[in-house]
Amino acid sequence: MDKSTSRVVLVTGGNRGIGLACAQAFADAGHRVAVTCRSEAPAELAEAGILAVSCDVTDTEQVDSAFATVEEHLGPVEVLVANAGITRDGLVLRMSDTDFTDVIDANLTGAFRVSRRAVKGMMKGRWGRIILVSSIAGRIGQTGQANYSASKAGLVGLGRSLAKEFASRNVTVNMVAPGPIVTDMLAALPDDQQAAYAEAVPLGRLGRVHEISAAVIFLASEDASYITGAVLPVDGGLFMG
Repeated sequence: MDKSTSRVVLVTGGNRGIGLACAQAFADAGHRVAVTCRSEAPAELAEAGILAVSCDVTDTEQVDSAFATVEEHLGPVEVLVANAGITRDGLVLRMSDTDFTDVIDANLTGAFRVSRRAVKGMMKGRWGRIILVSSIAGRIGQTGQANYSASKAGLVGLGRSLAKEFASRNVTVNMVAPGPIVTDMLAALPDDQQAAYAEAVPLGRLGRVHEISAAVIFLASEDASYITGAVLPVDGGLFMG
């Protein structure tokens, strides 16, 4: 983003992994940053001057309360990074209705809730950036992740609808689709499984969280002001559709 302009940025699910990397990158660039998290906020957030707000994106009242807190302390949200999400992996024949709907509610409907709340202020300010964190799983599917893949694919339809609705107010909406990225979740997998993921990537390695945050920073910048409704893959060439 333009370092001469300090924006108010909210990253949902910003207490670890990709969300934390995005929050830190925005803070390093001089922006006023807040994150939502359901668990205890890591010390790095306070050290970086990042506001941590407790929020479960499946609860509309908590979303409204979180935005009100950010607005009170930092101002209206100008950049939203909808990153919060969960997984409930399992093969379809063993997947319960709850496992499916809980993932859709957190990953897809949660992104809808925070986007709906954020865009109100963006319309008034006639400037805004919404970046939805999707996944390569939403583009190619993934065995054992029908719920997760469906939620991440749904973000593309949601984002493109938002992009069309709010383009006239100078609000852009884009999606980032990470491939296999080194996070706590992936690090918990056996070494041979991690190696198999890396081998499947044309670049021959797993991605790093800073490579995702760099893409997010770009889409939130003035340099990306003519980009909306786009899906930016950051996956080492794994999906070339």
